[in-house]
Amino acid sequence: MGRVESIHAKGRSGEGGLYKPSIPEGQIGQAGLEGDFNHFRAARLKGDPDQALLLMPWETLEELNNEFWPVQPGDLGENFTTRGIKHDEFQPGQRYRIGDALIEVTRLCDPCRNLYKLSYVGSMGGAEFLKTLVGRRGWYARVLKPGLVRAGDPVDLIEDCSK
Repeated sequence: MGRVESIHAKGRSGEGGLYKPSIPEGQIGQAGLEGDFNHFRAARLKGDPDQALLLMPWETLEELNNEFWPVQPGDLGENFTTRGIKHDEFQPGQRYRIGDALIEVTRLCDPCRNLYKLSYVGSMGGAEFLKTLVGRRGWYARVLKPGLVRAGDPVDLIEDCSK
């Protein structure tokens, strides 16, 4: 079992998806975290429901910090930083109860050039950072049942259709 370490949303239309500040709670709707704007998701993905939410394990952020990338929660554009479920434990087809909502993991998130905008990436080398994140940028999820989520809420695996 894991938990929601932090919740992140960017509320202003037209802004890029990085950095997303923390909020204490958020309502997950069918299209994702309400009040969150993600230009890439809106413009390029046309609101693809399979990429409604982005989950990032706290453990991955710790690994990146140990590799001298000072990544903080919200830096990578994630909606939820989780704790207690490692990156490779998430798999497409798994369904999780997160707060009052029900979500299904759909696919890995690929690193993109927007990450060059992070101050510590530009100074250390964007291409190197993108290579570092391949296979561990986070996980996209679709919303199966909307609901309220608060920081500290459990993240419980309720069904594993990945096998």
